[in-house]
Amino acid sequence: MEPNTVQIDRSGDAPVVTFADSFNTAVYMIDRHIGEGRGDRPAFVTDHETVTYAELAERVNRCGNALLDAGVRPGERMLMIVKDCPEFVYLFYGAVKAGIVPVPINTLLRAVDYQYMVEDSECAALVYSPEFEAEAALALAASSHRPACVTTTDGAGGLRERLDAASDTLAPHPSDAMADCFWLYSSGSTGRPKGTVHRQRDILVNVVLYAEPVLGITGDDLMFSAAKLFFAYGLGNAMNFPLACGACAVLSDERPTPEMTFRIIEKYRPTIYFGVPTLYAAQCRAMETEKPDLSSLRLSVSAGESLPAPIFNRWTEMVGHPPLDGIGSTEAIHIFISNRLEDAKAGTSGRVVPGYRARIVDDDGQDVTPGEVGRLWVQGKSMAAYYWHQPERTEQTMLGDDWLDTGDTYTQDEDGYYVYNGRSDDMIKVGGIWCSPIEIESRLLEHSKVLEAGVVGREDGDGLVKPEAHIILKDHGDAGDDLAAELLEHCRDGLARYKYPRWFHFVEDLPKTATGKIQRFRLRSGA
Repeated sequence: MEPNTVQIDRSGDAPVVTFADSFNTAVYMIDRHIGEGRGDRPAFVTDHETVTYAELAERVNRCGNALLDAGVRPGERMLMIVKDCPEFVYLFYGAVKAGIVPVPINTLLRAVDYQYMVEDSECAALVYSPEFEAEAALALAASSHRPACVTTTDGAGGLRERLDAASDTLAPHPSDAMADCFWLYSSGSTGRPKGTVHRQRDILVNVVLYAEPVLGITGDDLMFSAAKLFFAYGLGNAMNFPLACGACAVLSDERPTPEMTFRIIEKYRPTIYFGVPTLYAAQCRAMETEKPDLSSLRLSVSAGESLPAPIFNRWTEMVGHPPLDGIGSTEAIHIFISNRLEDAKAGTSGRVVPGYRARIVDDDGQDVTPGEVGRLWVQGKSMAAYYWHQPERTEQTMLGDDWLDTGDTYTQDEDGYYVYNGRSDDMIKVGGIWCSPIEIESRLLEHSKVLEAGVVGREDGDGLVKPEAHIILKDHGDAGDDLAAELLEHCRDGLARYKYPRWFHFVEDLPKTATGKIQRFRLRSGA
């Protein structure tokens, strides 16, 4: 095989990807399109510009050279506090092509979080959008580690000026499919984020197993992800999937709201939309009074947190097709269990994507019987290699032979669909019986006045654990003892006695990760 090429065998039940001995994924994702005649086609569109594949390839080369010119060496890390914009792509793939390891991080964090990541990663470079300069400066001032290269994406001495001064030709750094390629920090749904190290192979494997066969992406698709580029779900949706398939993506740095998503869908007419359950709930609520034109969409995808059945049903009724819920993880890079357009079931994560394997196991690692609750393990060739500087967590989670302990609790129903029961740490044991917060939250969401709900376990006066509900109402003015009594009866009508909440708290928001996952550990701690 020629260097930096792949062979994809689609003749079996699942595609198989074979990589050349020398493989740098930037060549496949970026340079390949020029040789295949896509140079004039748009790769990314924003409210301010359109970037063609030819322009993208040139700017990726310039960016890789600019980083090398700044003294960043192959193998070193580059932290990115960068909004959704074309510069994000130039930086990511410019670094990969130059052999530098890009590390996109959450733009919603504060200085103390950035300080931790600067010190933990021992990064050689930090690049940030001007909007985040204040937090970046505070983090650097407090950090015990100082990157040699610190720059913004714009402004005097920033990335744009560096690109103009850099060469537009760049030979790919020698690498192979199993070499370190990029990192992502975990979302912190259970505590401190972990630096998750991905290989050169991982992006393309997930595209071939999930994006192409499940979503059917082609070069004719226009994709829009409300989920941002800085975490695994958004990175696939808005960058890696379109680039691998020769498609185009809309990028926006605006905060995702129903109004923002409706405007972009009506303006650009994307064919595939990616959202998260919290946003789907808000969009469905908005569509009770608004009638946006979403007719361009052939697919809607949901991940980041389990999509409750009531929201699945509302979206299907309002838009005309079901939102394809699935489960993925930072460690797996994207979705590995998914619903399909022709095979979607409300309240489930769907079925295993061919090319991945899944097991639901007990505390001893033995397979549970169908319908029994257990911990989800998954295997596939897109799994991360290890956690940076965390060998114990690596050993606990990455089980060898590309098996991953997801930390999620699941059951498999009688039809073979996988049903999410929450993070393993979130399960509630009431009267000696395990129950899922997801089931209780879904029942609460069926009430017409409830917008969102988070359920955790809490000890009563006798030291016994009972469910406790934290609820966001559609109209906060409805809060009160009368509504709490009404919700209690609503739960009693649909849940086993031990499952209904004993306490109801009406709140204005719930603590969440950037992916929309409820941080139940913060609800338990009262944070």
